[in-house]
Amino acid sequence: MIAFDIIKTVRITEKAAIQSEKFNKYTFLADRRATAPQIKKAVEQLFNVKVQRVNTANYEGKARRQMTKAAGKSSDYKKAIVTLKEGEKISLQ
Repeated sequence: MIAFDIIKTVRITEKAAIQSEKFNKYTFLADRRATAPQIKKAVEQLFNVKVQRVNTANYEGKARRQMTKAAGKSSDYKKAIVTLKEGEKISLQ
């Protein structure tokens, strides 16, 4: 897999913004098959930064209904919280 396949998007929430400011941690949605070392390498390639640590969590999609009785399900996803080395920063704007 290439870096663009591994990192799908940046998760920008209120909690993620606080983590990036205080603790130098950034939240990404990653491919479910990607491992922590692959995510680390992809972030280093895409953003040209040094990664100190990667924590991942797999989430199961929630049951949803959209205007019918039949239940559906939102997609499963993997969340990666990446801690950068001291002095490194990613500009998300």
